[in-house]
Parts: sequence; structure tokens; C-alpha cells
Amino acid sequence: MHNAADPARDPERDAGLDPEHSPPERDPFLVALGERARSLRARRGMTRRALSGASEVSERHLANLELGVGNASILVLRQVANALGAPLAELIGDETTATAEGLLVRDLLRGRTEDDLRRARLALVELFGVAGHPASRSARIALIGLRGAGKSTLGQRLAEQLALPFIELNREVERVAGCDLDEIHSLLGVAAYRRYERRALEATLQNHPRAVIAAPGGIVSDPASFNLLLSHCFTIWIKASPQEHMQRVMAQGDLRPMAGNREAMADLRRILDGRAALYARADLQIDTSGRTLEEAFSLLREGLREAIGHEDVA
Repeated sequence: MHNAADPARDPERDAGLDPEHSPPERDPFLVALGERARSLRARRGMTRRALSGASEVSERHLANLELGVGNASILVLRQVANALGAPLAELIGDETTATAEGLLVRDLLRGRTEDDLRRARLALVELFGVAGHPASRSARIALIGLRGAGKSTLGQRLAEQLALPFIELNREVERVAGCDLDEIHSLLGVAAYRRYERRALEATLQNHPRAVIAAPGGIVSDPASFNLLLSHCFTIWIKASPQEHMQRVMAQGDLRPMAGNREAMADLRRILDGRAALYARADLQIDTSGRTLEEAFSLLREGLREAIGHEDVA
């Protein structure tokens, strides 16, 4: 039996596609469905093995689905959608909506550029009264990005210089849940973690009008939490190359990314690709690739001075 770490495993051959012969023509709907499933999995930061365990759907069946050759039943699709924490409609690409007004709004947004959609989102945030005051936003600085980018190190240093509390949101999640992150994920699942994450973020925003916050890398996967963060904090994407993400995490003594997974780097690249467009919603981007801590912090200080004029950042 092959496992997910077996380099000899060929998902196309598993799916019935012989690479030495022309593959059968695939249905465009199933191809699009597979692309959405793969994109959602990457955005959630889940390997195919993890999704298989959470959905109770075999890895081979998931491979077929993502390659666009798996004509899965609606029950299987519901299992996959639930495991991904996504509405079934988002997975299957159903663009209908339950109300006439919702349908009209969807039609107005269809085909718009990213810039148009951003302006529409900000206008809705203002309309519905969920936007933070500009001065309040700039008083809270939130660092987002994948683990290993330098959020904690840079955030702690920035908080010390600005004389602000430093909040690592994952520690707040553990406090709210009453157990550590591994226990939350292994015993309660991703959906429970997202609920605790939202509660921890709400409590942090309520209790800390001024702070530097290091947000979990996957917070962008939950639209409600990410909207809350964008509305009430000045957000900064701390970027790094996939290689440096991996090296930094392992240098901290955390070997989990490589444990039993020979495709860890490929998975990391897929996660970063799946989340990049969301991370890019941040107010500022700082690339730490190939830079020392001093160089990265200098970039962060300059960026903040230019963007919001923090005089304390010297």
C-alpha cells in the first residue's frame, strides 16, 4: 500500500490517467471542481493526507477529485466541504443566492477587478458600521504571514520600541480554549480552532486599544476573522521565501514540518500560493527574504513611518 509520503506514487496513474498515453477528455465542470477543491485545501493549509483524515474520504478519491476525473457523490462533496470549513456552494461553484437582493449584489460584483472589489468591501465595512476609526486602526499593528516569516521576533521588538503590549494571538487562543494548539487540532478539529481564534481576536481588540499583534498564519482562511482584523488593525504582511520559512521554523527546533512528509516543501509552496492574494490585502508588505534581523526591522520601521507616521519608531 502506498502512503502520501511515497515518492513513487503517481496521482495521475492512481486516477486512471496513464502518462504514456493521451488522457481521456475531462469534463470542464469536474476540472473546475477539482481546481476549487485544491485551492480551498491550499488556502486552509491542509495536506491531502490531513484532508483525507478530516473528511474520511480516501486520499486516492481526493486525488481523483482534484485532477478532475472523480465524479464524486454529493455526500462525498459535503464531507470534503465540511472538512475544509467551507460552504458546499463554494466548493461546487454555485453562484446562485437565496434572495433577490443577494443575486443583484452578486451580479454587480461579478467580473470586477481586485481594486474594485477592495473599494466595495471597504464601502460595505463603512456602511454596516464595522470599520474601526482610522486613529484606532493605526494604534493596533497586526503582523500576518506564514509561520517562520519573523512575525513574533519583529513584533516583539516593535512592541518594545513603541512601548506597546505584544500579543501573540495563538497564545490567546490557547488561553480561551484551555488547552494547547496541538490538543485543539487533534481533539476538536479545525472548525473548533477557528471559533476559538475568533473569540481570542475579539477579546484582544476589546481589551487592547493599542498593541502589536502577531496573528496566526491561517487567520486569512476565515473571512469573518480576517475582516475583523483588517477593519480594526493596521496590517503588515511579513513575507519570506518558502525555503526561508522552512529553515527558520526548523532552526527554532520545530521539526514537525518534515516529520513523515517528504513533500513538505511542495505543501508549503501550495499553502503560500493559496494564501498570497489574501495576505496581499494587508496595508503594508515587508519582505524579510535574505535579510538579517536588523535589516528586516529597519524596513519595518521605515514602512511604518511612511505609512502612518509613527514617531516613536526610530
